[in-house]
Amino acid sequence: MIVVGAGAAGLAAAAALSGAGKRVVVLERKPYVGGRACSYEHPALGEVVDSQHVLLGCCTNLIDLCKQAGSSDKIRWYDKQTFLEPNGREPNGRSSSIVASGLPAPLHFAPSFARMSTLGWKDKLGMARGLMEFFRGYPAEDDESVEQWLKRTRQTERSIRHFWNPILMATLNDRVSHCSTRYAGKIFHELFIKSSTGGRLGIPTVPLSEFYADAARLIEARGGTVRLRASVEAIAQEADGRWRVNVADSAYLADSIVLALPFEQTQKLLPAVRLNERSSALALNTRDELELKMARQVHSPFTSILLWFDREICDLDHAWLLDTTIEWFFHKSRIRRYAPEKGSYVELVIAGSRAQLSMTREEILSSALRDLELFFPEVKRAKLVKSGVLKEARATFSVVPGLDRFRPGQATAWPGFFLAGDWTATDWPSTMEGAVRSGRLAAGAVVGDSGRFMAGEIPASGLMRLFGVR
Repeated sequence: MIVVGAGAAGLAAAAALSGAGKRVVVLERKPYVGGRACSYEHPALGEVVDSQHVLLGCCTNLIDLCKQAGSSDKIRWYDKQTFLEPNGREPNGRSSSIVASGLPAPLHFAPSFARMSTLGWKDKLGMARGLMEFFRGYPAEDDESVEQWLKRTRQTERSIRHFWNPILMATLNDRVSHCSTRYAGKIFHELFIKSSTGGRLGIPTVPLSEFYADAARLIEARGGTVRLRASVEAIAQEADGRWRVNVADSAYLADSIVLALPFEQTQKLLPAVRLNERSSALALNTRDELELKMARQVHSPFTSILLWFDREICDLDHAWLLDTTIEWFFHKSRIRRYAPEKGSYVELVIAGSRAQLSMTREEILSSALRDLELFFPEVKRAKLVKSGVLKEARATFSVVPGLDRFRPGQATAWPGFFLAGDWTATDWPSTMEGAVRSGRLAAGAVVGDSGRFMAGEIPASGLMRLFGVR
């Protein structure tokens, strides 16, 4: 069994298959695991850096993989979300928090919403009306944009700026005009309605490749092999149906292959896949169909600003920063429990950052520092020791309306050839959970039982059980 790619999807597929007794080889072209959720030593900064990825209480498959790999203790869980307006940490500024109360779902966040000073009563009434649309679930069709939905449900301009947009940008990584209401509905149903634990925020406390290294060790403990710096040069199907994968210095032969790569890498590799005569005759149009589906995928970028200060600039681990270019603030030195005397290591996130792709490092950095000073006055007094800007032009795929019919399944018409990646059909947007689900679904397709390796969904709790929500 060969898995190409050691991102979350490939590691999940390999862990499932090796746990089922399959002999698995994972081939990864990079010198580290994690795929797009990776960390590496920045040559200019002399620091191990990554772009912040998070998980939520409803990410059941990722949580289950972490339990199997022994990395659960490398996740710090938070029940409180803080929203800051500019000067929100000043005495006459405004900040609000969302935290689950003792009330049963779906009322668990109601007291927090009622107290949010960053929203008025008209905003809150509109939000309640909007959330009710996702009470029992989310739309089956994906043809409506979130922008259209916000207009249809008469959401206020302030609720869009202070609630809907921040949550959607963080989870879907794109503007509301580019996102399907189906996936927005899924996010709000799972995080705010279905259960009191689905919206818990989990943040890895170690760099991401270190976080995913535990999954690689799990695969090896089960008899598999994870080979780094192994760039695939060719894939060919032998006359007997087995698959040969060539890397620079060797070749691997297996009954099945899982291609667990981002869609743009799959696009490049797929035309070079050579089939035997039998597969070519059975699935003449498969390649064209897959290429057509991948051609409909659209990237959405992500920009991280990394800052090291000589002192702690605030006492928050993370916060939503409202009314600025920055969506999210992560105090990584506090999340990772660095000693206070080491200062503040901070990451600022700009989601869906198309405008930043054409900006210089200096332009992005100066704008981010000006914004940060509006929330945390200590920034003006602290010394910026060093800084970095990470632009990820291909960070995620965008869940544009109508995309679902162009997300391929994990099984293909070519015998023994399978796909994985968050962009395949998972019923999830572009997240680490979506990637893990795709890998487990691909592993299930390999063994002929698609649901075999899937963790159960987080159950409905509180009053939601009485309404028949599962």
